[in-house]
Amino acid sequence: MSTELIGVLVLAVVFVLASVTGLNMGILALISTFLFGAVWLGHPAKEVLAGFPADMFVVLVAVTFLFGIARTNGTVDWLVHAAVRAAGNRVGVVPWVLFLLATLLCATGAASPAAVAILAPIGITFAVRNGMSPLYVGLMAVNGAAAGSFAPTGILGGIVNASLAADRLHVGGAALFGGTFAVNLAAAFITWLVFGRRRRSTIALTKEPDTATPAAPRLGAEQGATLTAMVLLVLGTTVLSLDTGLFALTLAAALAVVFRTTAQQASREIAWPVVLLVCGIVTYIALLQKLGIVDSLGETIAAVGAPLLAALLICYVGGIVSAFASTTGILGALMPLAAPFLASGSIPTTGLVIALSATAAVVDASPFSTNGALVVANTPESTRPQTYRGLLRWGTGVCAIAPAAAWFTFVVL
Repeated sequence: MSTELIGVLVLAVVFVLASVTGLNMGILALISTFLFGAVWLGHPAKEVLAGFPADMFVVLVAVTFLFGIARTNGTVDWLVHAAVRAAGNRVGVVPWVLFLLATLLCATGAASPAAVAILAPIGITFAVRNGMSPLYVGLMAVNGAAAGSFAPTGILGGIVNASLAADRLHVGGAALFGGTFAVNLAAAFITWLVFGRRRRSTIALTKEPDTATPAAPRLGAEQGATLTAMVLLVLGTTVLSLDTGLFALTLAAALAVVFRTTAQQASREIAWPVVLLVCGIVTYIALLQKLGIVDSLGETIAAVGAPLLAALLICYVGGIVSAFASTTGILGALMPLAAPFLASGSIPTTGLVIALSATAAVVDASPFSTNGALVVANTPESTRPQTYRGLLRWGTGVCAIAPAAAWFTFVVL
């Protein structure tokens, strides 16, 4: 049995065992990384654990801690009430506002996880207060971030164009942005159809205890300092391009030093099971990438004689792997694999690039990606398992449908 097949089968076993036993999937994935990489293949343990996503770990811990402080001291409540007042009676508009804000942030240079880290906690709190599904609002923020990331000024747009330029290929910035935006707008519309139109009674159990006329939260010194930290997080990650996780952790630590009582309560808001789950899965996928299993799949696809079929298979590889790994990394790896098809002229360059880019980004709502994990981590603990299962089903469906839909729309047509 080949190493490639064993690696994929081990991943399948991890999913099955987690479903049957209820054990945290991240624990099983870390154990599999050790057994497969160190015991079976003989690599040093330090080497097989090199793929542990330290940046993702810091982002998840820092953001959930910072917004845990904001929730504990009432800052998020104040923001939610402000959003309700601004929306008037049009509460259903707010998720679409989050979509557009996430698009704007990422189109102006923010990393996708940074935009989701900023908007998802506020949006989810708003959803719970107003009888909406946290899953719906979280997906709208993730879809918006993906919609803006391929703008000419966006991070992923720059990566795609740089990768193509290395092979002397070119795709118009407006076409790339317009195509990927359209795909993610369609995903947002489907999200609204599936989750946003549910009657209040179907999700009433997720709503927090209500009162007849809740008092508007006050914006005192502590809340003002927290709100300032949140604004600084936006400016630091978008304007100054500071690392989201480390900057959020710095801001959270500063607040914790000044407001120690709040910090002690907020530390319980850090979603450690989610952190372990996501980091464990990503570590195993990184091992598969390091072993060349992902590249091997790409090379096998590249050997397919029919260009249209090869293009479809590349889109599926991009979507499925991106659901577990870095969208940035998978685009950087698969764009060169697509270059022979693009250079031959048998496949439209613009169409395949848009299809592959859109497919790799639209699956970011998977609970194993940073964005999906942020949604799960910021959901109230009582509804967190439900949100995780919902994202898992959504991610599975998107991985199955999105590559074929994008391929047919942009490559075939």
